[in-house]
Amino acid sequence: MPNMLPSVLLPLQAPVETLQAVGPALVKTLKRLQIRRILDLIFHLPTGIAYFPLKKSLLECFQGEPVALLAKVVSYEESSHYKRTPAKVICDMEGIPLTVIFFKTHLKSLEKRLPIGQTRLLCGTIDKFLGTWQMAHPERTAFPEAAPYWKDKMPFYPLTAGLFQSQAQKVIQMALKLLPDLPEWLPNEYSSKWPSWKGALQKVHAPEHQEDLEISSPSRQRLAFDELFADQLALGLTRKAHLPGKSIAIQQNLKERVLQAFGHPLTPGQAHALAEIEADLASSHRMVRLLQGDVGSGKTLVAFLAISHAIEAGFQAALLVPTEILATQHMENLSPLAKSVGIDIALVKGRQKKSATFYEDLNTGKIQLVIGTHALLQDPIQFKNLGLAIIDEQHRFGVEQRLQLAAKGDAVDVLVMTATPIPRTLCLTSYGDIEVSRIPDKPKGRKPIQTRTIDLSRLEDVYQGVDRFLSQGQKVYWVCPLVEESEVLDLAAAKERYETLCTRLGKDKVGLVYGKQKTDEKESMMAAFKEGNCKILVATTVIEVGIDIKDANLIIIEHAERFGLAQLHQLRGRVGRNDQDAHCLLLYTHPLSPIAKQRLSIMRESEDGFRIAEEDLILRGGGDILGTKQSGLPSYKLADPLTCGPLLEEAHKAANDLLQEDPHLVSPRGQAARLLLSLFGQEKAIYTLGSG
Repeated sequence: MPNMLPSVLLPLQAPVETLQAVGPALVKTLKRLQIRRILDLIFHLPTGIAYFPLKKSLLECFQGEPVALLAKVVSYEESSHYKRTPAKVICDMEGIPLTVIFFKTHLKSLEKRLPIGQTRLLCGTIDKFLGTWQMAHPERTAFPEAAPYWKDKMPFYPLTAGLFQSQAQKVIQMALKLLPDLPEWLPNEYSSKWPSWKGALQKVHAPEHQEDLEISSPSRQRLAFDELFADQLALGLTRKAHLPGKSIAIQQNLKERVLQAFGHPLTPGQAHALAEIEADLASSHRMVRLLQGDVGSGKTLVAFLAISHAIEAGFQAALLVPTEILATQHMENLSPLAKSVGIDIALVKGRQKKSATFYEDLNTGKIQLVIGTHALLQDPIQFKNLGLAIIDEQHRFGVEQRLQLAAKGDAVDVLVMTATPIPRTLCLTSYGDIEVSRIPDKPKGRKPIQTRTIDLSRLEDVYQGVDRFLSQGQKVYWVCPLVEESEVLDLAAAKERYETLCTRLGKDKVGLVYGKQKTDEKESMMAAFKEGNCKILVATTVIEVGIDIKDANLIIIEHAERFGLAQLHQLRGRVGRNDQDAHCLLLYTHPLSPIAKQRLSIMRESEDGFRIAEEDLILRGGGDILGTKQSGLPSYKLADPLTCGPLLEEAHKAANDLLQEDPHLVSPRGQAARLLLSLFGQEKAIYTLGSG
């Protein structure tokens, strides 16, 4: 995709190090806040107001009070050679001593900022220690000439280790000076009641009252609407890229043979979802449908039946999945069905070498179904007549991958699937007007998963329970959140737990799978677990999606309080995939926060994925609904869909109205809307304007 960034926005896209006050150390610190560009600084909004009134004397001050003081630098108190020892600057304010303390600051830099014998304006919290006034690490230091123009109120920003308020305030003010005047992209009914885009940003970075920080303030409303409007425009343009389509004639012969080979009838939910998909396939419009189904609801069978319709009509099909483990599993599960009904199926993985015969068979249409990872998107993979593209675990892929796969055929129908039920609000923010099918039920014979919570102090009891479970010939998952010890989070790492279990149970019974493991090792270990050579699999959340081991009926999730509800539900879904009793143990550390208690309580009470998704939305917020940063749902900077519901609906309508009036965004407001899309990183949506 060519670089289409408008020249007026180039200064905002410049890296933060182009600002005079930003050196290499600060660049590294800002990256921890995901701040890399000038625009990121501008979008880093304040969360509070600092009030530092200018005091004429220390006699006017109270302990713990934020103040601004004019003080004369008298001397420095030499710090020891230990890095943790703070540097102390001795100052004088009308005969009363004041000790100013700095942490992790080089003495030479302090001497430049606060030279002995000169007066400086110091802004910070005043306190007393052993009867002496002191100020620990001032938020800001300035020349005395600033005193007559001093503003008592300053914005307070979210920080990270190594970043001080004075630094954040300084660099953000420098970034704001680069704001351009941009044409208006909002409809008149909104632009007349809110400030301009530039004016809104200037206002939110200079709050006067607490109300200015609220989402209900005009400036915050304006900026939130802009972000939601850009997102809805991008979704609308993406939808345009899926039209028009072609009609796939629905014949029942191959479908009936697949169901006969499968040996079980469809559940009511599966039958209803399949009927909706069949109607889309038969329509002259291109299908773009989301299939939601709880863990174990049988989405893959519904997808395979849709594939059978496409193949029977003379088309090829592709199934895109996020991991090689899942691709291999789909291949193993679908191959017997495909073989029984005469469908030629192939597997494509990243480092897998393919013969010239494979490419020839794909180009001639002999291979009718291809299952693969991102390798499916590579240029050498070319189809004769791709008619249906299915994307499993849609939240692991972006719009670009969806378009790439669909571009390998003519007017390709697209079915995206997710095992994580997505609440309605997030369906709108993530998928716009995409049609949604749900499979609410599970196959008959599935028993409820018995879920218990256990304090990690009872780990020995858990070990004994695992021993009994293994002695009955059962298999066990043991999930740990991290691979290596973290100094920040005191969690048991997967490698450590693996070694402990090896010592206790024997190395031949225990396997280890984690994200950064070599693919061959990972697949070998999963195969050993599936075949029964390995009885207990220690893993990170790499097993969260799609892994299907029918005779694994116990999952232990360590530090369950660290996981979101939706991710816990996904992990729990790895067991209970047969007609036997299944168990989930949620290990936690005491004490639990109120939210963690509520989360674990919901897991004990319910297996309803849709209820769990709604509860997760309430407890965690939309940006993390699918788990650990959970990739595919939009991450908003200026808007929160949970608190901006009415704004979201209005932005959705405004975007649709604009695209109906100006589908190619060529009018003056359409051109302004293109700038808006670029501001929020939606250049790919602009690209779809000409890509069809």
